[in-house]
Amino acid sequence: MPDATNIDLTPVQPPAADGFAAFFALADLWALTTDQQITLLGAPARSTFFKWKKEGGLMSSDTTERISHLLSIYKALQILFPQPDRADAWLRNSHRFFGNRPALDVMLGGRLTDLIRVRDYLDAQRGG
Repeated sequence: MPDATNIDLTPVQPPAADGFAAFFALADLWALTTDQQITLLGAPARSTFFKWKKEGGLMSSDTTERISHLLSIYKALQILFPQPDRADAWLRNSHRFFGNRPALDVMLGGRLTDLIRVRDYLDAQRGG
């Protein structure tokens, strides 16, 4: 029978908190406004957004998927543009593929498919 006295009872940080931390770090790197952050997260209520920012909380599958796509976009940009300034600037430059609009504007359309469109473009550019 296992010895129950050797069980580690250290609290484990829930994965959602890590996702929020990653998102907010990314938002700082990209200098996103509060309204832009809220849009990219799927337009939660402002009170929910600020609660997430302060202490984390429950994350819906939609929010989880959005953050996953945003982190993948960030990673793809870092691979395509090893200089961080160029990678981050790419979001704000106009691109023919997006109808001469910046990728960030496309992502701020608010739909999950807008994030997927930018991610798919970057994945294709890096051969992924």
